[in-house]
Amino acid sequence: MSPRKSVDKELSREMILDVARILFVKDGYEHVSMRKIAKELGYSHGALYYHFKNKAELFYALVADGFFLLDQKLEEVMAKELSKEDKLKEVFLAYIHFGITNPSHYETMFLTKDQELKSFLQEEPNNSFENFAQAVHSLVNTKITPKDIYSIFLSLHGFVTHFIFKGQEYEDSKDLAESHIQLILRSIES
Repeated sequence: MSPRKSVDKELSREMILDVARILFVKDGYEHVSMRKIAKELGYSHGALYYHFKNKAELFYALVADGFFLLDQKLEEVMAKELSKEDKLKEVFLAYIHFGITNPSHYETMFLTKDQELKSFLQEEPNNSFENFAQAVHSLVNTKITPKDIYSIFLSLHGFVTHFIFKGQEYEDSKDLAESHIQLILRSIES
């Protein structure tokens, strides 16, 4: 076996995803190639094709992984023994926490500017939003419309995006996050 083949065997899907996520966030989808990812990893670009058919498939895997992690957070909160109000607060806080502590995931999931890619990637965000909407609907005691739930999502998304672009850590924004959530909860109650 040649030395190159043994090196290629060591390349893992996770290694590729970690480097690709950083490059996509830093340079944008259109400015990243499989060759660029391979070069950053120190492998031939052919080694990447063992794991991913093309750049779009690799990017889709990044997005799917991010939404899987976000959905896991939601499931963890929903499984807790809390009052509906406390659980709703925890759902919102978990969303903010996820976004701010995982900025590369979040930017890959929500802040992609490439139009071709956006249409290709609609399923994952829609499924995740549906999970979020069902959780909110089940936890709110008053009548809430789909537009209201979408507005809540947009409010949380804006909060996260603001703090990602400011480069702040979650701990630095935690008090403001809790205040923001209280504002949302008051608007739901009225």
